[in-house]
Amino acid sequence: MLIRPLFCAALLAIAGCAATDPYEREGVWRPNNANEANLRAMVAVPSDLVVGVSSPSSGQQAAAALDRYRNDKVRLLPDSAIAKIIPIAGSGSQQGSQ
Repeated sequence: MLIRPLFCAALLAIAGCAATDPYEREGVWRPNNANEANLRAMVAVPSDLVVGVSSPSSGQQAAAALDRYRNDKVRLLPDSAIAKIIPIAGSGSQQGSQ
């Protein structure tokens, strides 16, 4: 006998959820697909978002890189010539020793 009133109370509570749903209330922000619109504006070829682009490799390049890593024959990155980072040895500050 106690189950029926509890079931009715739960049903009424669930029915009132639309009034507290943040997307259904009046005067609140509604999702407007802004992320998708920004992505479409930034992508170079918009048709790539609908149909993917096939990869020219079948994993051979990645497998070769992994083999070089495992055999300790890693290639150096190409020099970008943007900035040179030169470590300076012995440049630590010597505070208190004058």
